[in-house]
Amino acid sequence: MFPVLASILLCCFFLHASFWFHVSYGNLITCSGIVPMRYRNDKISIADFGGIGDGKTLNTKAFREAIFRIQHLRRRGGTLLYVPPGVYLTDSFNLTSHMTLYLARGAVIKATQDTWNWPLIAPLPSYGRGREHPGGRYMSFIHGDGLRDVVITGENGTIDGQGGIWWNMWRQGSLQFTRPNLVEFVNSRGIIISNVIFRNSPFWNIHPVYCSNVVIRYVTILAPSDSPNTDGIDPDSSSNVCIEDSFISTGDDLVAVKSGWDEYGITYGRPSSCITIRRVTGSSPFAGIAVGSETSGGVENVLAENIVLYNTGIGVNVKTNIGRGGFIKNITVSEVFMENVRTGIKIAGDTGDHPDNNFNPNALPYVKGLTFKNIWGVKVQLAGSIQGLKNAPFTGICLSKVNLHGMTGPRSPPWKCSDVSGAAIEVSPRPCAELTSPQQSRSCASHF
Repeated sequence: MFPVLASILLCCFFLHASFWFHVSYGNLITCSGIVPMRYRNDKISIADFGGIGDGKTLNTKAFREAIFRIQHLRRRGGTLLYVPPGVYLTDSFNLTSHMTLYLARGAVIKATQDTWNWPLIAPLPSYGRGREHPGGRYMSFIHGDGLRDVVITGENGTIDGQGGIWWNMWRQGSLQFTRPNLVEFVNSRGIIISNVIFRNSPFWNIHPVYCSNVVIRYVTILAPSDSPNTDGIDPDSSSNVCIEDSFISTGDDLVAVKSGWDEYGITYGRPSSCITIRRVTGSSPFAGIAVGSETSGGVENVLAENIVLYNTGIGVNVKTNIGRGGFIKNITVSEVFMENVRTGIKIAGDTGDHPDNNFNPNALPYVKGLTFKNIWGVKVQLAGSIQGLKNAPFTGICLSKVNLHGMTGPRSPPWKCSDVSGAAIEVSPRPCAELTSPQQSRSCASHF
């Protein structure tokens, strides 16, 4: 009981700290207006279709029939599907356009643990295969493809992926296909996800891919720190994505912006762009805010600000590799507080695996225009590591007012740099020589 209580108190402390950290920088701003919240005149309940929230009855038929009704009756303004309090066990299911999935307080939509009958779907074309195994992949627990105007919201009800069985299969090496995400939208637009708790995803939690105009706000995403690959939110080859006011504590990156994998991502050629990540708090053994490592379609115009991280492997991690190609440019990270972090800022050109042996080793990533400002850290073991590629140096790396304080006692050099150029102003501990040349300061003047 005491560890659970301590965890809750720690969470409340950091949310409280996050609140004051945010408001101290002026009036609250938001990007959520890119998708207006829809009011649905037509409302139905899962109970109308035989849904039983006893935690034992399988409700797959009820969910599929309710969504079939929404899809085919096409009420003006769409339809709200209400999930009352209770635990609703179900197989995976597809959403439809012009609908709201509304979870009441105390409502839990829980994934079945019957992995044998879990549907398989084709791999994403920008990945060429499943992320973990060649061939297809398991469909996400809640799925949408080619949709518009979809809302998942409520009164902080829960979507529970019961990922433990999948994590154990991964550890045992018995998986034949890539694990399912918890929620995935493909080729969709006008999506809102808010006021819901996501728990125990088998793989990535929320994955909008080939999407536009997506708002993810006021969500809580939870998974054990040792749960494999349970990324929080992964915008992937998507544009105009707004992620705000959320708490994430998982076993992998809290937010990771992606855009395809090696030759498949290069061929598909769809970048992630105009991504805003704001007022996110959380912890992870991996990265708090990440770009990559799958960036072959390109990533540009990303803003992450007002971020609070604790007990995290890497505060901010921009990662790519040879064979990725693509570009990473115009990335701004500001107003970040981190505590008890292994590495504060890491930018690396040697991270991530390859889908197969057909990647082009001469397809080098283009990395330019990364700005980090107003970042404060305590108990940071290594301030930063910025390692570009010999034949594709990272340029325009701009650091301003970055203070990353380490542990007491002997420590390794605070910064490690190679094949990088840029500038640093008011950075402590003193950054590497590659960022302190007076000639380089001009390249970052507009960013400071």
